[in-house]
Amino acid sequence: MIYTVTFNPSLDYIISMKDFQLGKTNRTCAEQMLPGGKGINVSTVLHNLDIENTALGFTAGFTGKELLRKMKDIGFQSDFIHLDHGCSRINIKLKDFDGTEINGQGPSINQEAIRKLIKKLEKLQPGDILVLAGSIPESMPDSIYRDILSTLDGRGILYVVDATKNLLLNVLEYHPFLIKPNNHELGEIFHITLATRDEVVPYARKLQEKGARNVLVSMAGEGAVLVAENGEVHMQPAPKGTLVNAVGAGDSMVAGFVAGWVQKQNYHHAFHMGISAGSASAFSDLLASKEEIYKIYNTIVFE
Repeated sequence: MIYTVTFNPSLDYIISMKDFQLGKTNRTCAEQMLPGGKGINVSTVLHNLDIENTALGFTAGFTGKELLRKMKDIGFQSDFIHLDHGCSRINIKLKDFDGTEINGQGPSINQEAIRKLIKKLEKLQPGDILVLAGSIPESMPDSIYRDILSTLDGRGILYVVDATKNLLLNVLEYHPFLIKPNNHELGEIFHITLATRDEVVPYARKLQEKGARNVLVSMAGEGAVLVAENGEVHMQPAPKGTLVNAVGAGDSMVAGFVAGWVQKQNYHHAFHMGISAGSASAFSDLLASKEEIYKIYNTIVFE
């Protein structure tokens, strides 16, 4: 079974408008309300690919209840802990303004709630896959990813981590199966600018030296690079298409890679499923469907 964790999920209010003006009344011309958060996005795309999974995390208030309802409508399993205080956040995304967003804070998560989550995670079995993705609320310790992997260490669980800076670096000693920084995040770790696929390879290998098994680097229009634990290096330029919505493209890449690995335990296939899923979501109004993903997978020329 695959489990995803989203510590600070959101209702994503995605709006389009014409001629936005500061200090004026602006009206939308299109809008959507979707369940958001990196782990939830991963669960959605896995579900679209017919890969069974369960989403975990925290919800609160009326927005949390709406999050649960929307996840149920999509169809994947969820087992969120509902908090007694606060509200799950609403994130406003201005679709027509180069990814401009206004993100809420989310509820405070206390130690008792964290213990409840870890108790759920302790039920995972050898061979299960755990995806930890995204930021954490300010109320949580920045060691939370590391604390979870420390608790589960030695149980035969495959860890997938999509996070930034210390959240990512702190887990490398537990040998995560997959980490997915983008090229900018990878560059920030080593205080360097990485612009080409060739440039990211030696720095991905440095993260392997620190403990990561496989390093998948997303690079937006430049495509992606996988430095695999068996020594293989896979590179692929971005498939051609019209960018419609970049929100969730990186999460879709993680979902595609995990789905590909579950299907064939083959890095070549997993990498290209990741590329296809990430691109399909970027070319779509919503997170990619199975048909959209395989359309790209079956038509692009893989290097």
